[in-house]
Amino acid sequence: MILSRILDEVMDQGGDFEFLDFEVGRRKDDYSHAVLKVTARNEEHLASILGELYRLGATTPEEPEAEYSPAPMDRVLPSDFYSTTNHPTSINLGGTWVEVEDLMMDKQIVIDPAARRARCWPIGLIKKGDLIVTGEWGLRIKPPERPREGVGVFEFMGSEVSSERPSLSLVRKIAGEIVETIREGGRIAVVAGPAVIHTGAAPSLAAIIRGGYVHVLLAGNALAVHDVEYALYGTSLGVELDNGASRREHRNHIAAINEVNRAGSIRALIEEGRLRSGIFYELEKRGVPYALAGSIRDDGPLPEVIRDTAEAQGRYKELVRGSNFVLMLASTLHSIAVGNMISSRVKVVCVDINPAVVTKLSDRGTSHAAGVVSDVGAFLPLLAGELLKSQPKR
Repeated sequence: MILSRILDEVMDQGGDFEFLDFEVGRRKDDYSHAVLKVTARNEEHLASILGELYRLGATTPEEPEAEYSPAPMDRVLPSDFYSTTNHPTSINLGGTWVEVEDLMMDKQIVIDPAARRARCWPIGLIKKGDLIVTGEWGLRIKPPERPREGVGVFEFMGSEVSSERPSLSLVRKIAGEIVETIREGGRIAVVAGPAVIHTGAAPSLAAIIRGGYVHVLLAGNALAVHDVEYALYGTSLGVELDNGASRREHRNHIAAINEVNRAGSIRALIEEGRLRSGIFYELEKRGVPYALAGSIRDDGPLPEVIRDTAEAQGRYKELVRGSNFVLMLASTLHSIAVGNMISSRVKVVCVDINPAVVTKLSDRGTSHAAGVVSDVGAFLPLLAGELLKSQPKR
């Protein structure tokens, strides 16, 4: 759908276009090719249109070299800096096309012309003198392709997935994608919110981790607190989950924090023999790395929580780097944050009972994500059942 988006953009900005050449691929593995002449009111108007077309995947017939300027100060960019998308990007350095490393959206491209290297870097880490790509010239963007064969899980991106009870066939497709990713040597990252615990799905996620299907977990303080609370007391936010009782113990989540603090860490509580189950029990036992980002809403927080926002962001980036599949479970802010840290090459499935979460994720740049509007408490037991039918190959 690149061509239709390009034509819409030209018309939306009040420009005009003319087809000079148009060749349509006849088979599924053939590419289509179009050459357009775009006209506008003046040079500034044309530059505005072309800037958006480049981001959609269009290129110019000629191959100009990328332009760049030094950063005037620490954390200050040249005024015409280029801001990245999350699609695979290459830049023309001295006549050689170089792929941009560590790609993330809304970042800057810092180059080393001598080494023929380019990488994404956030404004907060820019140092005076860093060479920053400017303007829109000398860049190529490759949007993700639509699947050409079969009916894979990511083909439902354009369809409505609105059932609150996930179909078994859909869950099987997602499980199949996860298993295939691992068989090919890929890594699975999970982003999870406390609703995983509140809905009673903690044992399912713990089983998925125990089965070897999770390589990194990213979350906040609440997931860990309520996971420990459930493991110690059978409650989440004081509500008994196993027998459906309405009795509430409001102090239990604070008691869970207190026990972890007394031991010194989640790992220490496990070593004492007091924490014997749960998501973080399995993470620690299997040596799966995780990061907990702090918030002003946190009770405690637990000792493992990273309270400095910049440090937490850096740890998230470090852990999610190299992931091939990201499963986002009932977490709006952490999901959007992680979505901004990964390339559109990474497969993403977002599961949330609120359709607005999936929409927000797409609106903020992760448009390639497959959205499943479902109660995570219904989704995870089905997914665990499908995954545990087969053992991942390492």
